[in-house]
Amino acid sequence: MDELIVRPYTLADFDGLLEVQKEAFPPPFPEELWWNRAQIAAHVESFPEGAKVAVIRDKIVGSATSLLIKYDGKPHTWEEVADNGYIQSSHQPDGDSLYGIDLCVRPSFRGKGVARALYEARKQLVRELGLTRFVAGCRIPGYHQVASQMTVEDYVQAVVDGKRHDLVLTFMLKQGLRPLQILPNYLEDDESLHYAVLVEWKNPDL
Repeated sequence: MDELIVRPYTLADFDGLLEVQKEAFPPPFPEELWWNRAQIAAHVESFPEGAKVAVIRDKIVGSATSLLIKYDGKPHTWEEVADNGYIQSSHQPDGDSLYGIDLCVRPSFRGKGVARALYEARKQLVRELGLTRFVAGCRIPGYHQVASQMTVEDYVQAVVDGKRHDLVLTFMLKQGLRPLQILPNYLEDDESLHYAVLVEWKNPDL
């Protein structure tokens, strides 16, 4: 396996970042939802530490974007916490929590530890900055298949208990994250019935 490097991204990486998005979210995914140059510039300017790429043989194979917030437990949407993908007005430099708004891996590089490496880099950043936690809104794409038989709370609990497998939430649990709260109308997402689960990894140093 070639060496996998996680490093900060800059505006010079825009073409590579866009390639990853195009491969991960091909049509009919709306093009306007891919990162644009102004958003990448805003990430780098607002919180460069939270802008990460995974690179193998000089090729960008994954990316992750985060910002700082003061976690207060209030319900929110992705658009609110991500400032519609720009993070400029939602990033709180004195925040206590690292919030992941995006993680993307090229399909041809999935299953090679890219996402895990990006999550490990986020955990390392939490420790370096002395933050309380890492949080992210987690899709639950398996929920639509059983929504007529169980509540979203019961579904999440069944995944946590290992009785059900969910493509995204099960992966998050394997990274050591745990459900914190359920967020209705988080993102337009038919598979998750527009729900997300806010998951948390607590800084073990505190």
